[in-house]
Amino acid sequence: MAKLGSEENPLLVAIVGSGPSGFYAAEALIKSDISVKVDLLERLPSPYGLVRSGVAPDHQKLKQVIALYQKTADSPDFNLIANVNVGTDISVEELCQSHHAVIMTSGAETDRKLGVAGEDLNGSYTATEFVGWYNGHPDYRDRQFDLSHDVAVIIGQGNVAADVSRILSKTVDELKHTDIAQHALDILAESKIKEIHVIGRRGPAQAKFTPKELREFGELSDCNSIVRAEDLILNPESEIELLEKSNIASKKIYDQFCEFSKRETDPAKSRNCYFKFLMGPKELIGTTKLEKVILEKNQLSGEPFKQSARGTGETIELETGILFRSIGYRGVPIAGVPFNESWGTIPNEKGRITDNNCNIIPQLYTAGWIKRGPSGIIGTNRACSVETVQCLLEDIVKLDNSEIKAGAEAIYTILDRKNIRHICYDNWKKIDIKEIERGKLKGKPREKYTYIAEMLSEI
Repeated sequence: MAKLGSEENPLLVAIVGSGPSGFYAAEALIKSDISVKVDLLERLPSPYGLVRSGVAPDHQKLKQVIALYQKTADSPDFNLIANVNVGTDISVEELCQSHHAVIMTSGAETDRKLGVAGEDLNGSYTATEFVGWYNGHPDYRDRQFDLSHDVAVIIGQGNVAADVSRILSKTVDELKHTDIAQHALDILAESKIKEIHVIGRRGPAQAKFTPKELREFGELSDCNSIVRAEDLILNPESEIELLEKSNIASKKIYDQFCEFSKRETDPAKSRNCYFKFLMGPKELIGTTKLEKVILEKNQLSGEPFKQSARGTGETIELETGILFRSIGYRGVPIAGVPFNESWGTIPNEKGRITDNNCNIIPQLYTAGWIKRGPSGIIGTNRACSVETVQCLLEDIVKLDNSEIKAGAEAIYTILDRKNIRHICYDNWKKIDIKEIERGKLKGKPREKYTYIAEMLSEI
């Protein structure tokens, strides 16, 4: 048998998930100094993960990273196998039989729960489903959101909470030339929301927006961004945090809140977006649907950078008919792969998947949010994936090289036997071209297909 990684016996790697971490892992493998063949498996007919379905439609520049992924996809050593659900259509065990190694890059697909009474009332939603809905993700295409209420509440102060709040705060004119899904734009055009309350459990010094995201709220055409000056008074520990040079982003965020607090409210604007701190949901109340949320006031305790929010027992009521939670994300388990329920991640050591006793499992690797949890920005996934690939390449002498692996052909045989339609990257290009053509008719970058059947009908 020729040496694994040679031209006669290339390293065959299956990557599960075509988001940023999946593409960065593929890139690192293809750019390595060994011969490699990468098969990237994706559940949907469309690649790119959250770059396509998570990045806000009014942040088109962030989607330019797709051009780098396209370069990777153009490599003769790259192969996309899309519209395939690993765990049901094909098993991880079968991938281990067909490939020398498997890298799980399936991301964090679901939201963390609030853990309060009434959370499942109609009108209480996850940020994920709303973001997926307005971005045209097929899983959320048929969700319905009642925007006939005056007040919307967003629990959380990270960038996804900012996206949800900003989309609710914008006019149709501000959104119509983005790639927002048409069905969402039509509903948003009829929105009656006048107040958006963005609730953080800790203080203004701990808000997790990026400065740029927060600054955009000051540029909205028909919405005031409001912060009360008294809410910006800091405890000594928070003041210390903002003096730390490495914490410059938080200082910029705090300064932006201060700038908002000094602005005069423009009565001509039809909406107000309120940023509130040191509060957390205690209970959601309603008979058949959400009617109000009970918020408990918090206080911070602990040393700088380790402060936690604890309830004071003092509560306030806020009437609302719609609430979105955005307090973090977690992965979902895949059959045949260990999973840490507490963390919502795959247990691993630098990307090498382990069992729950920390024993490394041969052939199995992981990268991205399912590896480390939902942290960082799109580019953060590159270093994460590179680390995993480096470990995989270090392990190449340990990988099974006792027989020739069939690679993609074995996958196709299994899928064809089950009559599962799979599409390649050239198929995706046809869908991509059609979406862009549809968008041009409306002055948009693209008009996405929002049903899988629609996508498949174009190839």
